[in-house]
Amino acid sequence: MAKKKREEEGGGGSPAWMATFSDLMNLLFCFFVLLFSMSTMDAQKLQQVAASFNSNFSVFSGGAQAIGDGILISNGVSQLNNLDDYINSTGKTADSEEQTNNLEEYEQEQMAAAEELAEQVQEAVDESQFANEIDVDFTSQYVSLTLNGALLFDSGSAELKEEAKPILDKVGQLLTRYAESVIEIEGHTDNVPIHNSAYADNNELSSFRALTVFNYFLETTFLDPAMIKHSGRGEYVPIADNSTPEGRAQNRRVEIKIYHTLSAIN
Repeated sequence: MAKKKREEEGGGGSPAWMATFSDLMNLLFCFFVLLFSMSTMDAQKLQQVAASFNSNFSVFSGGAQAIGDGILISNGVSQLNNLDDYINSTGKTADSEEQTNNLEEYEQEQMAAAEELAEQVQEAVDESQFANEIDVDFTSQYVSLTLNGALLFDSGSAELKEEAKPILDKVGQLLTRYAESVIEIEGHTDNVPIHNSAYADNNELSSFRALTVFNYFLETTFLDPAMIKHSGRGEYVPIADNSTPEGRAQNRRVEIKIYHTLSAIN
């Protein structure tokens, strides 16, 4: 009987540590299942959650990537950007209008200065005996005195005629009044080709004629050579029709330009 009693006491169930170990394994299993379920969350459910947040908290709208970029905030930033663009565009428009107005005012001032200078030059020419030989005109940049080439030079020549010197003397006296201004001497021809032993073409002829007038002023006046320019324009700037003798005669000329103090070149 004692032996049977000892067997009943020793072999009736599992050890106590095994139950504890089993509980621990069950907890670990549940933990890993939970982790797995979280890592494989259904994308559709995630979108539904995001939509729910969007409708309730105004987030993830308009391509926003964070809660801080919600509708209210995004719209506010957008409106601020639009306001900045508007202010910038308004400022640029205002600046552009102001620049245009300033430019127009400056051009009007230039034209007024040129007109005043032209009146003075025309008055001086009218007082001389060469009023019929000198044409006065003006632009917003300068006043021009045009001399007929036939009065100054023989055909195909850049040598100054003796009878032209009194005219140039009068022009030289006039130019000394504006010695502080830039003065430009231009030679012009018609379009009839020229080729002789002295000049290869009309470009050379017009250049030498302008140079001849330039040198004459240096010899007879106290004008500063640094303030005088000379150039040959050939046949390329006609003022009349080259198809007629009268037009060609007008195109054979020397122009002397006086730039006023407000001109871009002065």
